[in-house]
Amino acid sequence: MRTVFPLALLTLVCTGLMAGCQAGAGTKQTADARTAPLIAAVRAGDDVSRCEYKGRADRDVEESSSRGSLRPNIRRIYALVGEGEEKRKFLLCREVDTNLDGIKDVVRTFNDKGESLREVADSNYDGKIDTWITFAHGHMAKVDIDRDGNGQPDEWRYYVQGKLARIQRDTNHDGRPDVWEIYEDGHLKRMGWDLDFDGRVDRWDRDEIAERAALEKEIQAEDQRKQDEAAKKKAEDAANDTSGKPKDDKAPVSGHVGARKR
Repeated sequence: MRTVFPLALLTLVCTGLMAGCQAGAGTKQTADARTAPLIAAVRAGDDVSRCEYKGRADRDVEESSSRGSLRPNIRRIYALVGEGEEKRKFLLCREVDTNLDGIKDVVRTFNDKGESLREVADSNYDGKIDTWITFAHGHMAKVDIDRDGNGQPDEWRYYVQGKLARIQRDTNHDGRPDVWEIYEDGHLKRMGWDLDFDGRVDRWDRDEIAERAALEKEIQAEDQRKQDEAAKKKAEDAANDTSGKPKDDKAPVSGHVGARKR
């Protein structure tokens, strides 16, 4: 799952500045304080599962371990449908403890075709969900991200056929986007800014240099294509032209029959 959508990990680099190190320690203590109740629940036998399966006869549970884990950290919940020989099961929910602290921090749900529906994740392991992923026909369609930790998304990413198409950001934390990023083929094409935070774009910035380079590249490609077609046509014409070929001296001449030697 980390390869489908890379999750941000809290990384603190202390370069000799005591204040920076103290800030990092404070952040870690805050995260530890938030996860402490969850860890306590895990030790008490409740792993805080977000998949619905407990007490249900129509669910089948499988536990497994990933590489490096000494205990099961992956749980798959299957739905049981049908009766007798028609009975079958399909994957309904999967949850993973990615940092091996005993708490499942990534949960994905599926439909009866095995296609992904939704995924939620606690990317910084503070005990709160901060990433919500929506899938369409098995492909990632939208990703909501909570950057400030208030439980509400402030960044929205939209995908078309699995490719990033647009990003919206809420920089003033009023619940509405004020920065827009438009992408084409994975490349940023333009950015929009809502300078007065009225919900409308006030300025669009375009990368004219990149657009000019892309246009020149397209022109060069078109010129090369035309040259290749011309060379191919010339070669075909030369292959089909028989006017310059020497005549075969042994070929019979029309209207003349040589005397047969006895």
